[in-house]
Amino acid sequence: MHRHVLTVLAVVALVVAACSSDTASDPTTTTTEAASQFPVTIEADNGPVTIDTKPQRIVSMSATSTEVLFAIGAGNAVVAVDSQSDYPPEAPTTDLSAFQPNVEAIATYDPDLVFISYDPGDLVAGLEAIGITVIVHGTAFSLDAAFSQWEQTGAATGHLAESVALVAHTMSRLDAAAALMAGATADLSYYYELDDTYYTATSGSFIGQVLAPTGLVNIADEAPDPDGFGFPQLSNEYIVDADPDLILLADTKCCGQDAATVAARPGWDSMSAIAGGVVELDDDVASRWGPRIADLLEDIVAAVLALEPVDA
Repeated sequence: MHRHVLTVLAVVALVVAACSSDTASDPTTTTTEAASQFPVTIEADNGPVTIDTKPQRIVSMSATSTEVLFAIGAGNAVVAVDSQSDYPPEAPTTDLSAFQPNVEAIATYDPDLVFISYDPGDLVAGLEAIGITVIVHGTAFSLDAAFSQWEQTGAATGHLAESVALVAHTMSRLDAAAALMAGATADLSYYYELDDTYYTATSGSFIGQVLAPTGLVNIADEAPDPDGFGFPQLSNEYIVDADPDLILLADTKCCGQDAATVAARPGWDSMSAIAGGVVELDDDVASRWGPRIADLLEDIVAAVLALEPVDA
């Protein structure tokens, strides 16, 4: 399904070459052996980051990184997470703000490793100035990028084998969910709503790549995308005219949207999806690039199969 490049480099007098799934050698064994030793260096969004010893106190300022850390078994080293990290339930949520991160506030938890999703300008430099290692894992714009971040997180925390297994398991679940759609889509179209001002995601976006193997047709693919990032803003008229079979709502929490509010929009009551094709998604799952992307696809596939049963 995906050609995946693992970008992990061990600084122990050996270099691990980047590998993809079509190479003859087995990258998992070689990379796991290398990254099980410290120091280890990964190529994060803030450049090469070297972790000298296995982290004992981790602070996560990214909800996605928090999910990944716990999914790979590194949760016992996590001493604090930001206020948006609401999953899993055992994550030690604090009032630390991921939107306005503060060096002094983070430092009170005495971390030896901090994960952040973006640098507002001086956070990385400020933390590094007081001896705290920082890994920046920004928004993943592809599945391969997300999987690489998971494996980098594993290498940085001494859990590379678990992270490699997590990637494989997630890919298997995505493949299985998409396979259930064989013969069921019949050119069904969908509109994926990011917020109630009609921002959406095209097939070229991260979420579009997750959905692409299902065969569903994305109505946003023909819309102008001035920024070229795969997140155009549609108009009410465009969506009504496209008349998608499915309306996937990823704004149920942020914007209070549901089947009823959608049906009340001007002209939407006549759309095909209103009769049963409005799917209410969990914003948190839909907006993160962590392991629960498989949950997201499985939920969407279940909704599609309920709408359009597979022919016997």
